[in-house]
Amino acid sequence: MAFKIENKSYCKIAFNEGGATLGYQDIPLIEQDGYVFKDLARSGELLPFEDWRLSPGERAQDLAARLSIEEIAGLMLYSPHQMVPSLPGMPFQATYDGKPFIESGKEDHELSDQLKEFLVEEHIRHILALQYKDAVVAAKWNNEMQSFVEGLPFGIPVNTSSDPRHGAESATAEFKSSGADVSKWPEGMGMSALFDPDMVQEFAKIAAKEYRALGITTALGPQIDLATEPRWMRYKDTFGGSTNLTIDYVKAYVDGMQTTENSIDGWGSDSVNTMVKHWPGGGTGEGGRDAHYAFGAYAVYPGDAFTNHLRPFTEGAFQLDGPTKRAASVMPYYTISNHIDQKNHENVGNAYSEYIIHDLLRTKYKYSGVVCTDWGITADPAPNMDHFFGGRCYGENGLTEARRHLKIIENGVDQFGGNSSIEPILKAYEFGCEKYGKKLMRKRLELSAERLLINMFQVGLFENPYVDPMESKRIVGCKEYVDAGYEAQLRSVVLLKNKDHVLPIKDKVKVYVPERTIKAKKNFFRMMDEPQTIKPVDDQVLSRYFIVTSNPEDADVGIVFLDSPMTDPYNEEEGYLPISLQYRPYTAKKARTVSLAGGDFREKSKNRSYQGKTVYAANESDLDNILMVREKMQGKPVIAVINLNNPAVVAEFEPYVDGMLAEFGVEKRAVLDIITGRVTPSGLLPCRLPKDMETVEVHKEDIAADIKAYVDTEGHPYDFSYGMNFDGVICDDRSKKYQLD
Repeated sequence: MAFKIENKSYCKIAFNEGGATLGYQDIPLIEQDGYVFKDLARSGELLPFEDWRLSPGERAQDLAARLSIEEIAGLMLYSPHQMVPSLPGMPFQATYDGKPFIESGKEDHELSDQLKEFLVEEHIRHILALQYKDAVVAAKWNNEMQSFVEGLPFGIPVNTSSDPRHGAESATAEFKSSGADVSKWPEGMGMSALFDPDMVQEFAKIAAKEYRALGITTALGPQIDLATEPRWMRYKDTFGGSTNLTIDYVKAYVDGMQTTENSIDGWGSDSVNTMVKHWPGGGTGEGGRDAHYAFGAYAVYPGDAFTNHLRPFTEGAFQLDGPTKRAASVMPYYTISNHIDQKNHENVGNAYSEYIIHDLLRTKYKYSGVVCTDWGITADPAPNMDHFFGGRCYGENGLTEARRHLKIIENGVDQFGGNSSIEPILKAYEFGCEKYGKKLMRKRLELSAERLLINMFQVGLFENPYVDPMESKRIVGCKEYVDAGYEAQLRSVVLLKNKDHVLPIKDKVKVYVPERTIKAKKNFFRMMDEPQTIKPVDDQVLSRYFIVTSNPEDADVGIVFLDSPMTDPYNEEEGYLPISLQYRPYTAKKARTVSLAGGDFREKSKNRSYQGKTVYAANESDLDNILMVREKMQGKPVIAVINLNNPAVVAEFEPYVDGMLAEFGVEKRAVLDIITGRVTPSGLLPCRLPKDMETVEVHKEDIAADIKAYVDTEGHPYDFSYGMNFDGVICDDRSKKYQLD
């Protein structure tokens, strides 16, 4: 046996012949049996958790037993979103030696005061990175952070996490991490439009390599909720409403992300832990409302399809084809799964539900990995319903914050997303000791520590948490990965209509593209956005394909870009409103007279019905644009390109266009490559486009297939797996393999 040590510019590397490669800064090494090991505890003897020859489970069990309750509590937390560096105008502002970054004289990769405090005072080791300046800064920041914690007790490394950052066009429904350097791919529904699990696995492998090059070892995804409710604001990030397609995609994604090739158990230095979300499925909010907000707290199951919504987890994420066997982590959603608990009859948020977490997830389905709450569920709620920044402790507002923590821990949850203070966990521990005794409560917290540490051991963080900045620069966003992502973007575009074979359009014809206008509306954070005028495609991009004119009457072709309708389901003055998928004002005549679910301490009535109310789309002018261009073009071709954040009612404009394409979050040049025939369209609809709002209103939120499909003026149903190429309707094995449930 032999080993050698090399001094790199970013750390020291110890190579064990036939064993683990160690990366470190100032940790002493222990030589034993011809190998070297890190002396993380600085005890001078090789402890089991330091011995890389042992299994992750054995090592985690040993280390968990050595940690104080404070240190375990820190493992159970997550840092707030980190901006690297924290610049003026960015969210989650930080200081450096007490000064704003631009006044501090610090380099881009240096650690903020707040981050150091999280690491030292709160013992946090799970850090959520939102934005990096670039790949080199990310790598250097990771190394700076890992070096910092190496000198703290037990030298526990940082497990850096990321929200999705590979989307070619980030939807507005949730945090999407900035990743200017990484390869760009379609959003979830766009990947589903490929009907190709192999491509999903290829994406996951590439994303994992880019993540590891950035120092990221946990992905807060994929989002595997069955998208049975077309009005849900997070619809686009899912894999759609087909159960079998979603299951196949989940397996492909998680296997691709977690698997290190040629590893005995699949885990290793190329692996990224996944956190599948959201148990037990978050896509059935009543009326399409979302549980980030109290007015969307309830998930309903009028079609009795609750069990079907578990299948992406129980038959997908928990039964992988690859060697890692199951997803490393699971995130429950904010929702109250309405009246699903027939044991305790508790109507509470999923993480608070003994039935949902302990009885189903942990016991019936035997899930033994990490369970992490969604972000911000233990703080006190906001005083009003229409508020983003408040605790989502649905059904448990009467408990103190510490009691909420205890209940969640009792259910079998290990980690608190968005919480960065150990104090409530320490108080929960004290309450638990009074209730169960100190020995049992200590054992319970050690179990969570073991689960969390296993995820860190299995991706090799304890051996080498450092990354080579120059290698990161080479890997992240390299041509091979960018080209693969762009190919997926092209394949995700769906051609819906091609009357008289108007497409493809010849290069360098005169084209008119109208600007879009969006009225003032509330954003994800429930803050008002100012009215916007948007140029959908930059003239420089357009001019690569066409001669651009600002006068529709001079154009040979009109191309109108539009988004699916944007409506708001709630305001303090009117209360509950319908979510509309049509552009013109919509009055919910067919809505339920009495809602299926309701009840909140801030409301007098449990009835959340919006029957008879009218809602207005902030982007109604998208429809006006099509009608205007149709009129001004005087019979010349009009092409519509719709970005489907949700399945839209296209009946309002389809008769007025000659060609129509649907996309799910791609670069505009991908659409233009299709329009001009540089690439033949091959995408298929991963959803059903509704005939009208009535069919949406009367459908059951937990069933995808009870919505009637729109049939266009060419006689084509815009149904699941429908799509065209330039020759006509596509009919291949993809459309035969998968169905909409």
